[in-house]
Amino acid sequence: MKISPLQKARYDYKPKLPTIFRQDIHSIIPVFGQKAEPEIHREELKNMFPNTYGKPVVGFTNGKNESISEKRNVGVILSGGQAPGGHNVIAGLFDALKNANADSKLFGFRGGPSGLLNNDAVEITSEFLDPFRNTGGFDIIGSGRTKLETEEQFAVCVDVCTTREITSLVVIGGDDSNTNAAVLAEYFSAKKSGITVIGAPKTIDGDLKNEAIEISFGFDTATKTYAELIGNIARDANSAKKYWHFIKLMGRSASHIALECALQTQPNIALISEEIEKNQTTLKEIVEDITETVAERSRQGNDFGLVLVPEGLIEFIPEMKILIAELNDLMADHTAHFITLNTFETQSEWINANLSMDSSYVFSSLPNNIQRQLLMDRDPHGNVQVSRIETEKLLIEMVDNRLKELKNVGKFDGRFSTQHHFFGYEGRCAFPSNFDADYCYSLGYNAFMLIASEITGYISSISNLSSPAEEWKAGGIPVTMMMNLEQRHGSKKPVIRKALVELEGNPFKEFAEKRKIWALETSYTFPGAIQYYGPAEVCDQPTITLSLEQKEK
Repeated sequence: MKISPLQKARYDYKPKLPTIFRQDIHSIIPVFGQKAEPEIHREELKNMFPNTYGKPVVGFTNGKNESISEKRNVGVILSGGQAPGGHNVIAGLFDALKNANADSKLFGFRGGPSGLLNNDAVEITSEFLDPFRNTGGFDIIGSGRTKLETEEQFAVCVDVCTTREITSLVVIGGDDSNTNAAVLAEYFSAKKSGITVIGAPKTIDGDLKNEAIEISFGFDTATKTYAELIGNIARDANSAKKYWHFIKLMGRSASHIALECALQTQPNIALISEEIEKNQTTLKEIVEDITETVAERSRQGNDFGLVLVPEGLIEFIPEMKILIAELNDLMADHTAHFITLNTFETQSEWINANLSMDSSYVFSSLPNNIQRQLLMDRDPHGNVQVSRIETEKLLIEMVDNRLKELKNVGKFDGRFSTQHHFFGYEGRCAFPSNFDADYCYSLGYNAFMLIASEITGYISSISNLSSPAEEWKAGGIPVTMMMNLEQRHGSKKPVIRKALVELEGNPFKEFAEKRKIWALETSYTFPGAIQYYGPAEVCDQPTITLSLEQKEK
């Protein structure tokens, strides 16, 4: 197979590790700290996880470690959507495993959790792994979204692991995947199966983090990839001077991607869902704010600009949130009847007749194409598929209509020509940045060290990440420490709490301080492509978000 020069060069890249791991692996021992508990719902979670709750935080120090040399079989699963660096988590895990005992084996379950249920695995060897080192994607073994959550599934997992003599599983995934991993660890412990489970924090959305998990892997690469594209569009906009570009960015539950990309590129407008929800800003008010910026820039002779829109924005707008909740309930309670309505007109008529008066008004005021998207097939939880709602087009149409109203009364005489974009898949499988290549390799290496510490229900943690890699700190925290209880399908379920943009945090404050200037002045910055070779200040820097957050500590 022909490969590019960059691809070949990346195979040879040697990821950097924290200093503690830059020595003979047999000279590293675990250090157990204070008991770690969640912020809320402690008693309920303790009852749900009697065998894995309240375990101590783990770190590492120097010391003779004889037990680390034991021969082990370990399984690894990629779960959920892709994120740059997943291959390096596996590479770090593999190298640590083999450094401890060359006879140990790593099995990769194909296609995500379903591979474990189907006993579909491949032994990962050096020859198999080497073409995937420092590359993007999850294609080494594939991923999947099957949830491991029933006792029947757990029993199958025990049988498969026992058959292959696997004593530890590493689940590389997001909040749902690591929640499932914690439940699986609890089951294994209760059944005294002898199988441990360790997680690794993955999601480009950036919403899987806390004091111990400073960033989820993939966020760095994805935001740098998107920022390059936004910068390219900004340069084009300032060159052609004739288009307003509305760019939707991934991030359904949180606006971390939009905020980071705004800090990197300085667009005229960047909407932050969490701020809109806090201020109860209506759709009409959002449209009015954008309209005012467009009109003022036009008066200055600038009929062009950039607007960044988080993917999940529509669920944070108060009247839209209520509408979507009512639609979800209606569709869930009357599925059989709804599918008999064969035309959009009959569907719309039935929906309007059954919505509350306020929601019916909101639904009717939306453009026809947005109404249709709200009524499309639901996700597996029965909810509106927010990612398929073209919020950027909704805003374009509503701003355009408002500008036409202003033009009719002589308050706007400029042009409003638009382009729309959605950046999502472009960032999920990009070549990982040096930061993500190093971070992910360290997460994998660290995951093995947690396995060798004979603990379970933990997530791999590398911290102090805004410093050079040699100053990074390795350890692990119990997944239960990150949980709370949420209402799911009529009952309370343990889930890892999503980290939203902190409006009192340094990253948002930095953005809020500058955005009025960016709105009217053409202040675009151009990050350019991710760099892999050159000075550390160019190649190894973390995101602006992470650097600003570290200043808070």
